[in-house]
Amino acid sequence: MPYKRLMNIIQTLFNPPKKQPLPPIITTRHFIKLPPPVQLPAKQIPRAQHSVSRKNISKNAVKVLYQLHQAGYQAFLVGGGIRDLLLGLKPKDFDVATNASPEQVRQVFRNCRLIGRRFLLAHVHFGQEIIEVATFRKQHDESGDGVIENGCIIRDNVYGTIDEDACRRDFTINALYYDISNFSLLDYADGMADLQAKIIRLIGNPTERYQEDPVRMLRAVRLAAKLGFEIEPETAKAIHQFSHLLENTHAARLYEEMLKMFLGGYAYPSFVKLREFGLFKLLFPQTEACFDDPIALALVEQALKNTDERVAADKSVTPAFLLAALLWFPILRLIPEYRDKGLSEQDCLVSAIDKVIDRQIRRISIPRRVTILSHEIWLLQPRLTRPKTKRSLRIMTHQRFRAGYDFLYLRAQAGENVADSAQWWTQVQEMDEAQREQFFDTVPSHRNNRNNRRRKKKKPPATSV
Repeated sequence: MPYKRLMNIIQTLFNPPKKQPLPPIITTRHFIKLPPPVQLPAKQIPRAQHSVSRKNISKNAVKVLYQLHQAGYQAFLVGGGIRDLLLGLKPKDFDVATNASPEQVRQVFRNCRLIGRRFLLAHVHFGQEIIEVATFRKQHDESGDGVIENGCIIRDNVYGTIDEDACRRDFTINALYYDISNFSLLDYADGMADLQAKIIRLIGNPTERYQEDPVRMLRAVRLAAKLGFEIEPETAKAIHQFSHLLENTHAARLYEEMLKMFLGGYAYPSFVKLREFGLFKLLFPQTEACFDDPIALALVEQALKNTDERVAADKSVTPAFLLAALLWFPILRLIPEYRDKGLSEQDCLVSAIDKVIDRQIRRISIPRRVTILSHEIWLLQPRLTRPKTKRSLRIMTHQRFRAGYDFLYLRAQAGENVADSAQWWTQVQEMDEAQREQFFDTVPSHRNNRNNRRRKKKKPPATSV
C-alpha cells in the first residue's frame, strides 16, 4: 500500500471529517401561534349574590380545596360542578383548578395519582370518589410542553395563570371559578349571563376552538341536550362547517363522549341534537343509512327513551344493550348478502355481526367486553322467535336471557313482526313452575319426536357352523 494512502487512512480514523448538518425534517407536528384570545376582566360575585354553598359540595372536594390553599397554592372549584350548582342540579363530580403543577399536587396528597399524556391531570382518590385536579393552562407557544397537529391539540401541558386558564375553557358557562378563600365566584366570560339566558357559547373564535379539539362539537350538543339550552348561532354555525373533523378524532375519545351522551339520562335529546347538526351519521354511519326504514328509527328512539327512563329511576344501564339497538338493522341488512352465498341462517347472522362490528369500531373504539355482550343478545333473537316447545324453556337458564328478552320486547315495541313471541315469553315468565308444567303438558317436548328416533337395525340371525 502506498505510504501517502496509508497516512490518509490513519488521519481519517483519528480525525473523522465533520458531518454535514442534515436538512430539517418536515413534519405536521408543530407549534402554531394562535391569535391571543380576548381577555375579559374577571367579575367577582360575592357570596351573598350567588347560590353556591359548601354544604352542596362534596366534602372531599372541599378538603382538596382547603389543603391546596393551606399549602400556599390557589385552588378553585370550576367547570360543570359550579354550573350545575347554580342551576339547582346535582353535580355528577367536582373538578378543581390550581396553580400547583401536577407534581406539586402529588406532594400535597398521598392518595394522588397522575394520569394522562395529552392532558396531564392529578386524581386524588377518596375511596370510590375521585377529585380531579388540573393545573391552570394557557395558550400554546414554543416555551411549553404543548403540541398542535394540523390545528388539533395533541398535547396540552402548557401551564399558566387563572386568567389564561379561563380563556382556554371551552364554554362561557364553564368558566366560572369558586374561590375557597372568600367563597366568591369569578366570572371571566359572562358565564352567569349565558346561564340565565340558557345559551351555550364557545369562548373565543369557534373556528379555532373546534380545530383545536373537534370533540367540543359533541360537548356543545351534549350540554344543550342536558340543560335544555340553545346553542349560540356562531357556535352552532361552525359545527356544520367543521363536523368532518370528527372523522379524524381518536376513536377512544369518541367512545367516552358516546357514553356521556347516551348513558347520562338525556340520550334521546342528545340523539335529536346529533342528527340536527349532522353528527350522528359521522359516529354511526351504518345506522344512519338504515333510517329510511321507520321501524329502524323507531327502534333506536325507543331504546334511547327507555335508557333515559332507567337512569331517571336509578336503574342500571349498559352500553352493550344500547349498542345492540343501534347496530341491529345494519346487521339485518347484511344477512341476505351472506344468505346468497349459501350459508346457514346461524352463519349468516354471525358473519353479518362480525362485519358490522368491524366497520363500527373504526369510528368508535368500543371495548371487546361490550361487543361480546351485544353479540350474545343478537344471537339469542332467533332462538326466542322459533316455534315454541317444552325444550324452549331451556333458554331461560341462559346468562343473557333477560337481556335477550328485553331486546325482543324492544323490537316488538318498535313495530317488528315479533309481537307474538314477545307476548309468549312475557306470559311464560309470569307463570310459576307448576303453571309452566301444566302449560306444557299438551306441548310435545320437540317436533317429530317419533320420526327423528333412529330405528335399531335387526341383527342377522346367527348361523350355525
